[in-house]
Amino acid sequence: MKIQENQNIGELVALDYRTASVFKKYKIDFCCNGNRTISDACEKGNIDSSNILSDLESAMESKVTSTDFQSWPLDLLAEYIEKKHHRYVEDKTLELKPYLDKICKVHGEHHPELFKINEEFLECAGAMAAHMKKEELIIFPFIKKMVSSKSNHQEITKPGFGSVQNPINMMMDDHEAEGERFVRISELSNDYSPPEDACNTYRVTLALLKEFEDDLHMHVHLENNILFPKAIEMEKELN
Repeated sequence: MKIQENQNIGELVALDYRTASVFKKYKIDFCCNGNRTISDACEKGNIDSSNILSDLESAMESKVTSTDFQSWPLDLLAEYIEKKHHRYVEDKTLELKPYLDKICKVHGEHHPELFKINEEFLECAGAMAAHMKKEELIIFPFIKKMVSSKSNHQEITKPGFGSVQNPINMMMDDHEAEGERFVRISELSNDYSPPEDACNTYRVTLALLKEFEDDLHMHVHLENNILFPKAIEMEKELN
């Protein structure tokens, strides 16, 4: 497939998730800021677009199979996000909190940035818990109701929040805020690089934070670039 500079990043990753690794390599956000062209991202990051285009085409030609989330029914995709990504956030939050507390106590004197990293992560944990609960109680049930109504050729009762676009806009604002938060955590941690005096707990904590960010990117990508746009289109069809 010939990729052009004016292609939308989020749509390209939605088409073939193998391209995500290329955008990660060049530190281009494909989830929260996926609604821009490759050209725009390269210009902002002062990146040679020809290198990215070549890498993207190579990635899409590779034989490594990727899950085709675009073809999934919306109710299944919502269920998958909740079971995989929401549970991941819950589990890793519980794992990371004591690690961050420990390295702040042990290494905080020589690495004061750890206190800020801990503060940012705790705020992220609280924000994500509230965010995910809204999805599980409001957006995901409505998406499942729309899928059922469409398959059974039934009318759907208008929800109390009006259009599904309204809660989706709120969720996307949350995504952007947490994406920006992890940019700050990455900068504070020197891109998750442990210092020479780091103990094993310090190294594990930074590795877990990097993994948490990677999972967040996939989580947001599935919602911003696939689930939410399709939910908005389905609502239009039903109306």
